[in-house]
Amino acid sequence: MELSKITAISPVDGRYRASAEPLDNYFSEFALIRYRVLVEIEYFIALCDIPLPQLEGVDPSLFEKLRDIYRDFTVEEALRVKEIEKTTNHDVKAVEYFIKEKMDTLELSGVKEFVHFGLTSQDINNTAIPLSLKDATHRVYYPQLEELVAKLSSLATEWENIPLLAHTHGQPASPTKLGKEIRVFVERLEKQMALLRRIPAPAKFGGATGNFNAHMAAYPEIDWVAFANRFVNDILHLDRSQTTTQIEHYDNMAAIFDGFKRINTILIDFCRDMWTYISMEYFKQKIKAGEVGSSAMPHKVNPIDFENAEGNLGMANAIFQHLSAKLPVSRMQRDLTDSTTLRNIGVPAAHTLIALKSILKGLGKLIINTEAISQDLDRNWAVVAEGIQTILRREQYPAPYEALKALTRTNKPVTKEDIGQFIDQLDVKPSVKEELHRLTPQTYTGIY
Repeated sequence: MELSKITAISPVDGRYRASAEPLDNYFSEFALIRYRVLVEIEYFIALCDIPLPQLEGVDPSLFEKLRDIYRDFTVEEALRVKEIEKTTNHDVKAVEYFIKEKMDTLELSGVKEFVHFGLTSQDINNTAIPLSLKDATHRVYYPQLEELVAKLSSLATEWENIPLLAHTHGQPASPTKLGKEIRVFVERLEKQMALLRRIPAPAKFGGATGNFNAHMAAYPEIDWVAFANRFVNDILHLDRSQTTTQIEHYDNMAAIFDGFKRINTILIDFCRDMWTYISMEYFKQKIKAGEVGSSAMPHKVNPIDFENAEGNLGMANAIFQHLSAKLPVSRMQRDLTDSTTLRNIGVPAAHTLIALKSILKGLGKLIINTEAISQDLDRNWAVVAEGIQTILRREQYPAPYEALKALTRTNKPVTKEDIGQFIDQLDVKPSVKEELHRLTPQTYTGIY
């Protein structure tokens, strides 16, 4: 069958194609080839800038034409690279030959052997892939996550004065505010985003086993470490690892994946909370004409967006976990297991992007049910017992915790009347009784 949305094996390229499509420019085979072309061309230009003696005659006005090769790179040109690969059976070498073909048209045939000069394929892969990951993170992931955080922050403000019965261990607990509970997730996400942003985008660049063997053999007078640092750090805007084997250590890349995973775990926590609040009828959901919630039960309006997000976040984290655990481990100076693993970075990124969009969609459907929230508070007057016994401690009332425990730790509902009668029989000043009577499930919400 011809590949299409309906025949794709992976749902990120099939069912969820529209959500994942922005990542095409960073993680597709086309994108990988284009980023490789970018690195090879910028490396050649950097060699001209030294300049190597054999490259002194290269006209600098051609540099922008060379850059146009990757700036204007087309699908047809990517297919040409794949055609070359059928002969070379080596994907990076195919890129080198493709660029050499282009240089022939620019009358640079005499210097085309300086394309990929002294490099191994991992000098290209370990710069191209981190660069694509960095670009995707900054151009797609952060904007989408920031949109979600902004939405949560807006809802936290909108709902900041709505009292909410808290639940610890699944049991009614000291009341809180709905806005504050949303802001908990805002703070968690913002802190993890800040940590993630501080992790440098790692890159390896140093020849076949990291020692610049070929470079030093050809031009021993050049400071190749300084050159590589300038090229990787200042031109590609990555962070060059100084002492490597044939490949990048991947330790920082693993940290990046772990950062994604932590953020996804926070979002899973959020999705489960929202799912639970919906099941408790704290929220209703907007009904869309023509939609079906169940093939058998016509009444159902399911929290499918939060469920969809949770499932996709779980898929993403499973792959991020493998990436962060596998990539830093390689036999001796290098084995090939990192190569096929790296090609899968786009998969968890896509699942994550799908999830972020699903959460935003779910939030847009919510209708707060203040009546249900208020009724739940009214059914749980026992939650003010903490406040009562704490005030009684302040007043040095004898054994206040035990007195409240006897009143509330039963299998019977504790009503407003029960609390009122308990307060009235206390041997305390009238002003203290008045203070205690002001405690209600709606007002006993603390600072936030």
